[in-house]
Amino acid sequence: MQLPEWTKPALLGAGAGAIALAVIGFNWGGWMTNSSAVEMSNEQSTAAMVAALTPYCIQMSKDDPKSFSVLAELKEASSYKRRGIVEQAGWATPLGAEEPDRDLAEACQTALEIDA
Repeated sequence: MQLPEWTKPALLGAGAGAIALAVIGFNWGGWMTNSSAVEMSNEQSTAAMVAALTPYCIQMSKDDPKSFSVLAELKEASSYKRRGIVEQAGWATPLGAEEPDRDLAEACQTALEIDA
């Protein structure tokens, strides 16, 4: 079987076009792999959860009878210990959860600094 003379250039052109399409699609076209999409989805859902529960955390701090001492400790603590103080106070533990949420504690302590 003999192939026509134009077959090799056509196949090379199709291969180069496919490579160019993939490069353009992933770099500028907004294409992404499944793992990148899952990672982006997880980040966005965490951000949405934190945004929704930050007012809950602030209200927990206002309702806590020990809030005055905890807020004073929060103001005196160094920046890397503040999240732990909010976690220990229980303000960053959502209803039904057994452990405090790290991202919620970060957002809560930032919001408490603004309010104070």
